[in-house]
Amino acid sequence: MKIAFIGFGEAARAFAETLGREDDRLVFSAYDILTAGDEDRDLRAAALKLGVAIAESPGAAIDGADWIFSAVTAADSLDAARSVAAAIAPGQLFIDINSVSAGRKIETAAIIKASGASYLDMAVMAPVHPRGHRTQVLVAGPDARSAAAVLDRLGFDHAHAGNAVGDATTIKMLRSLFVKGLEAITVQTLLAAKTAGRYDEVYASLSSSFAALGWPKFPLYQLERVATHGVRRAAEMRESARTLAELGFPEGSDLANAIADIQQSIGDLGISAGMGEEVSAAYEAVEKTSREKKRRNSL
Repeated sequence: MKIAFIGFGEAARAFAETLGREDDRLVFSAYDILTAGDEDRDLRAAALKLGVAIAESPGAAIDGADWIFSAVTAADSLDAARSVAAAIAPGQLFIDINSVSAGRKIETAAIIKASGASYLDMAVMAPVHPRGHRTQVLVAGPDARSAAAVLDRLGFDHAHAGNAVGDATTIKMLRSLFVKGLEAITVQTLLAAKTAGRYDEVYASLSSSFAALGWPKFPLYQLERVATHGVRRAAEMRESARTLAELGFPEGSDLANAIADIQQSIGDLGISAGMGEEVSAAYEAVEKTSREKKRRNSL
């Protein structure tokens, strides 16, 4: 069985690693637009380590593949499908794991199905590390049932979400509104408390009122996720906004876009993991970086 990846970032690499351990007979290939950029060396090194052949075009990557995972950024999901439309053929299964709205997946499915290939709406419901392809996923669409046997054989932790394309991703997008929203609220509140000089009082009040969240690990984890993955999470939130608009909740769409703005603003600071294990100091460092960036931008 050959598995191809369009996009070879964190999710694709995690899947390739654990699938390779699951069945050493699997053959992997991948295409990523970063092979034409500065990150080419790191990408190729990761591929070599995982036994994944890097192709020079999307069409070459999917040639002879049984399954094709689309694992790109939310903004690029439609372009990923277009990039293989001329090469994909009947008998191949295009598995869309991108965090996008139901409307976007329906558009994508139409591109794929026009070539006679099959399409699977797959929503990844938790971080891909450390479980890789064994991370809980939801699957949906008319081709979901027929894919179940192979998903079982390869050890996927999957559940059927519905017969229509978009059923799985809708659940993911609405869940993400809460998860990423909670991150944004926590981080924005404590950063503002730092600026106001009232961090200790605000922290004490929140940790007392919401003790079940698990302080101090909770606010530190929320900050680490936003600082490290805020840019990607912002793109996902804009797809949550699309989801809410499609469902007839324009006010919810405004909320999702506001969450995206907060995630983006912190992610753009370029502060990744390793901020330390002391909550107040970590928030102090991020607040200081944010303040300095605003000062530079005002000059």
